[in-house]
Amino acid sequence: MSVLDSFKLDGKVVIVTGASSGLGVAFAQAFAEAGADVALGARRMEKMAATAALVEGAGRRALTVMTDVAVPEECRALVAATMETFGRVDILINNAGVGTAVPATRETPEEFRRVIDVNLNGSYWMAQACGQVMGPGSSIINIASILGITTAGLPQAAYSASKAGVIGLTRDLAQQWGARKGIRVNALAPGFFKSEMSDEYKPGYLDSQLPRVVLGRTGSPAELAATAVWLASPAGGYVVGQTIVVDGGLTLS
Repeated sequence: MSVLDSFKLDGKVVIVTGASSGLGVAFAQAFAEAGADVALGARRMEKMAATAALVEGAGRRALTVMTDVAVPEECRALVAATMETFGRVDILINNAGVGTAVPATRETPEEFRRVIDVNLNGSYWMAQACGQVMGPGSSIINIASILGITTAGLPQAAYSASKAGVIGLTRDLAQQWGARKGIRVNALAPGFFKSEMSDEYKPGYLDSQLPRVVLGRTGSPAELAATAVWLASPAGGYVVGQTIVVDGGLTLS
């Protein structure tokens, strides 16, 4: 296999959660362009239709399944539908996530639990469901965040705790499944990328954080998606249990 061929995903099947907007759309399109068929999971079916069109426009097959990853039964249903339609699951992009920006003295138990339930518990339920059907050589990529490693000037207790938990979950699943199942589990920790979540930041917030970014700009979703394609492909085949930071150098400061 040539170096360039090692980045190809022809004949593979990927599940992308949180596929109705933002980074989920970029992941789905990139994996389709790399040759994979794509199963899309999200709560908003009408928005997933546009993502499916991008996958099909790249010449690959798409499946859409309404999925709330906080519900274990819906995670299992997404995996079952993927197996029924495509016959296999090779890659999981655990991208679904929510966030809040509520001061810690005012955040309600319901608000805190919802973030943990989607970001951390949902990542586990999806990984568990995929781990039961994946074969050797498969790959799980959990989408963590630099907020699991550092702070960024916002009240983000629930989000930061959930993403730090995703990093710990990644290490443990990598150890459990790497040797026994041949499944590589890794995480990506994005910095500031354009997404539906970043659209909710207060005016001027991103500009205030850019001096911390060595490259002086926010990231393109395509840059993060390309990193995921590498990590899931044979080109990343010796990387296990790692959290790859993709932040333009923000965590160097």
